[in-house]
Amino acid sequence: MNDIKVGNYTIGEAHQPFVIAEMSGNHNHSLERAFAIVEAAGKAGCHALKLQTYTADTMTIKGVLTIEDDNSLWKGRELYSLYQDAFTPWEWHKPIFDRAKELGMIAFSTPFDETAVDFLEELGVEAYKVASFENTDWPLLKKVAKTGKPVIMSTGAATISDIGEAVRVLRENGCKDLVLLKCTSTYPATPDNINLKTIPNMRDVFHCHIGLSDHTMGIGVSVASVALGACVIEKHFTLRRSDGGVDSAFSMEPEEMEGLVKESANAFMSLGTISYDIAEEERKSLKYKRSIYVSKDIAPGEAFSADNLKIIRPADGLETKYYDLILGRKASKVIKAGTPLSWDII
Repeated sequence: MNDIKVGNYTIGEAHQPFVIAEMSGNHNHSLERAFAIVEAAGKAGCHALKLQTYTADTMTIKGVLTIEDDNSLWKGRELYSLYQDAFTPWEWHKPIFDRAKELGMIAFSTPFDETAVDFLEELGVEAYKVASFENTDWPLLKKVAKTGKPVIMSTGAATISDIGEAVRVLRENGCKDLVLLKCTSTYPATPDNINLKTIPNMRDVFHCHIGLSDHTMGIGVSVASVALGACVIEKHFTLRRSDGGVDSAFSMEPEEMEGLVKESANAFMSLGTISYDIAEEERKSLKYKRSIYVSKDIAPGEAFSADNLKIIRPADGLETKYYDLILGRKASKVIKAGTPLSWDII
């Protein structure tokens, strides 16, 4: 698979994970707070800042659904009202994007309908995200694909057939650079339902780069995903969960995000290559392996035995694989206790 260029960054197996901070509705309808989130994401080392582009009217219709799931963070909320609280005003996008770019981050968004794609094209975004609940919206997929920009698509709440169809639609409509994100669409998610082992299988089945859209708490799941080949990590991001907000309960705080950027990079570097060689850096540690030493004074002609030999550190004597061969042989001269055994004194 070819690397994917997004602005100044490269996404691919030979590059450290591309970390996306998802602002979502955590700005709490304060542009000042939105800027503070951008600043915190940049300081934490994130590679990208992502918004969501919709209005309540582009998402749903008043009165069609009130959330009744007892396990939902938004139980009791009417869907239209929830999106009114969560949306990012479209006139905020450009100033937020501009600030993110000033801090060296890629700035892009998730469009939720075709008008949002048109709007984001006017802003010159360099990539698109497709959300899990939109990964079966074929008209939207076609619209995004026809921009020719890289597409990052979450695969939550989708079967392998759904994903396959979405990939086909994207490919047939011009998408050349595609990243699929393993995703479990629960908020928050728990480690036991993430199934990270799916990542290498997704790569083999769909022949594209794979990442993780992670709704679990903490950084452990994201870091573990790197070992299985994730080259993109997306996390919801806020200043403080205690500040509230529609997505704050499962969002990362700045110190956690900084840890994620650092530890995902460390996880990537630790993968290295398949190697059974002794690393150059560890050669100095070879002296601490065990070898055969004389443990008692030995007279000329005296036989070597378990009583006068000992296998100890350091490795200055004969290798321990010769121990049984040496037992019963005789010393060629006086040998003091503490002498590393060598062939010339046997």
